[in-house]
Amino acid sequence: MSWLYVAGIVIFLVGLMASIALHEIGHLVPAKLFKVKVTQYMVGFGPTLWSRRKGDTEYGVKWIPMGGYIRMVGALPPRAADEPGKVRRSSTGPFQNLIESAREVALEDVRPGDEDRLLYRKKWWQKVVIMAGGPAMNFVVAFVVFAVVLMGFGVQTAQPVVKTVSPCAVPVTETRACAAADPIAPAAKAGMRPGDRIVSFEGKPVSSWTEVSLAIRGHGPGPTVVEVVRDGRTVPIQVELIGQDRPSLTEEGKIDKNVGFLGITPTAEYVRQDLGAVTAAMWDMTVRGTLAIVNLPERMVGVWEAAFSGEKRDANGPIGIVGAGRIAGELAENSDSGLEIIISWLMLLAGFNLAIGLFNLIPLLPLDGGHIAGALWEGLRGGVAKMLGRPNPGYVDLAKALPLTYAMALILVTMAGLLFYADLVNPVRLFG
Repeated sequence: MSWLYVAGIVIFLVGLMASIALHEIGHLVPAKLFKVKVTQYMVGFGPTLWSRRKGDTEYGVKWIPMGGYIRMVGALPPRAADEPGKVRRSSTGPFQNLIESAREVALEDVRPGDEDRLLYRKKWWQKVVIMAGGPAMNFVVAFVVFAVVLMGFGVQTAQPVVKTVSPCAVPVTETRACAAADPIAPAAKAGMRPGDRIVSFEGKPVSSWTEVSLAIRGHGPGPTVVEVVRDGRTVPIQVELIGQDRPSLTEEGKIDKNVGFLGITPTAEYVRQDLGAVTAAMWDMTVRGTLAIVNLPERMVGVWEAAFSGEKRDANGPIGIVGAGRIAGELAENSDSGLEIIISWLMLLAGFNLAIGLFNLIPLLPLDGGHIAGALWEGLRGGVAKMLGRPNPGYVDLAKALPLTYAMALILVTMAGLLFYADLVNPVRLFG
């Protein structure tokens, strides 16, 4: 384990904690704006490492970097028959006792004069803004980081410049080194060199590697002329292309038969993208992330099987914080330059923020999406009642969903535990 590996893990965890802190700020700012009483803003869980109180709110960091929270007073309303701020204890059954105990906890920090600072008493759209603020912050962080990478550094793009010249024409199905009996590759036989910039193929100008690659393949076996710029001079080179089976450029898994083969690899350079490319990348990853969440139960079955059978983990499957940290370490250890390390780390952090935001929008309690769904339902039924001239039905009582909430929380904890175990015993490996 090199120092780069350790540094990659540490830097990623720092970035993750910053993302969690920003997620909670996404809740905190609108909560304060709408005058909800917030007693705690915490990054992490477990024992408190550091904290400081300012006004009504205690700001702090806890020892376990596995999430964070803000505590808003009055998240659950009292029962309709109870006075505001007071809850009568009931013993009608275990679930009912659970619900009433939760109501008491939700209102235990209520002080005289706080009646208008309780979360449940805020307008439905204010609750939506407060609860959506966290995921929205993650989306903003993801977009900004994508923009920094794509617009600031750029994307490695193949250029029509020769990087390497293959000494022989090895068939695509083989990965062995060149043997004496192998034919010499056309580029090597014609005298092409690393650094040659291809500007014309068969008399037609080319300006990108895609154009060069398509022209070579489309020509097929036979003689042609390739013009390159070498040491500032344009040099025409006579080449005799050979036919070879090569992977398709348009259809994954398909092999194109007897296409032209020259025997060169292109140089990759970082090319800065525009805002449209950032938006397209964000949308593409959002779609893929949404599909991954939809298929999460099936994917978790795969994680279970891999964790206890030793089968190779799906590189595109779910990972936890431990797995993401290990990937950050691998990327740092195996990158060719400091720039690659920075870009890889930023892309991983952006992807994780996007995943956190999407996951929190699942419309189930205790996730943010569950609270958003409750607030939207409150607004919808209030609007319908107003249209029909009926009395407003009042607040949506999320306390009634607590048994389902705790069941969901148990599922989330189980999933996190499984990912933690799998990431330790059978981690996703990008290299080797």
